Amino acid sequence: MKLDTSSYYPKSPLENEEDYMPKPAGGEKPLEVSTPEEAEEVIRESEPEPLEEVSSPKPELEIIPSEGEKVIDSLCIGVSWLFVPLMMPVYGILLAFNISILDFTAFQSKLVFTLITAAFNLLIPMIVIILMKKMGFIDDIGLNGRKERLVPYIITLVCMLGTGVFLWFKHAPMWLVMFFAGGGLAALINLLVNFRWKISAHAAGVAGITALILRIIHDGFPQQGVMTWLIVSIIVAGLVGSARVWLGRHTVLQILAGYAVGFLSVFFMTMIK
Repeated sequence: MKLDTSSYYPKSPLENEEDYMPKPAGGEKPLEVSTPEEAEEVIRESEPEPLEEVSSPKPELEIIPSEGEKVIDSLCIGVSWLFVPLMMPVYGILLAFNISILDFTAFQSKLVFTLITAAFNLLIPMIVIILMKKMGFIDDIGLNGRKERLVPYIITLVCMLGTGVFLWFKHAPMWLVMFFAGGGLAALINLLVNFRWKISAHAAGVAGITALILRIIHDGFPQQGVMTWLIVSIIVAGLVGSARVWLGRHTVLQILAGYAVGFLSVFFMTMIK
């Protein structure tokens, strides 16, 4: 009896070539290939494509300001509102009535002129800005957007020049009249620059006050304490500029440009006699 040893040896590929040919999915007849390269290509095409990894979006980290930063933010906002440009004409005439020869003016006259100045340069512009906010022409009452400042600049220019004309008719000293003319000039320059670039009106306003005090020292028969007010005005100018940069309202260059426009406009206009 013969022993069947065929099961001990692997079947030769030549015995049944169809078993070793790549077959398509679906149980159809084997694909005909002539070279090993074609066989590899068919196998690659029949393999399922790997699934793409779907990356989940990373959650954005919310930066929570510290308590110290919140305090500084509040102080900077307070400084910005305390020395808002609309207040600069009022501060200017108050200083003129207290550190110059106008200190000898009667209290009733000081009060009337101060109220008129406030009405022209604070009340009227504020009413216009609030109406613009109500009508949707501006989004922020603080006028932090460059495009929102066009009409307020025009209103400021007209009100400053109107106050100067009023004081001129009332025979105020020429340096005080030209202080308001200088403020109008600064508003005009800011208006023109504003078409292309954002400049700091806050910095222009406080720098104009510093220029006024210098002119009082030179031409206004300064009273006692005028040097103290000069130092205070310089410190305030630095605080206001720093506050605007901290709050992200302006760059350092925009603050410096505002200083230059405000100071030079008032200083040179008040030299006119």
